[in-house]
Amino acid sequence: MQSSLIGKIQKAHLYAEEPDRIEIHEFSSEFRGDHGTYLVSYRSGRWTCTCSFFPQWGVCSHIMATQRVLGAVAPQDAAPTEPVGVS
Repeated sequence: MQSSLIGKIQKAHLYAEEPDRIEIHEFSSEFRGDHGTYLVSYRSGRWTCTCSFFPQWGVCSHIMATQRVLGAVAPQDAAPTEPVGVS
């Protein structure tokens, strides 16, 4: 292995120790839930999910689980999404 690649690998390990270096602006994933597969996304400061629970409540277990898996780099202070029928 080339020494320059070894240096990059070592640097990556150091960077991973400092998650505050990372700021997510957009994120999209497929989430396999118990009752179907959903698209969980983060864009423009908002989380969204294609499950049937999300439109009414503006949050769901799929988003919360995704935030937990992403850990320290997950956007937590996103603007809440307005539930349907609420203004």
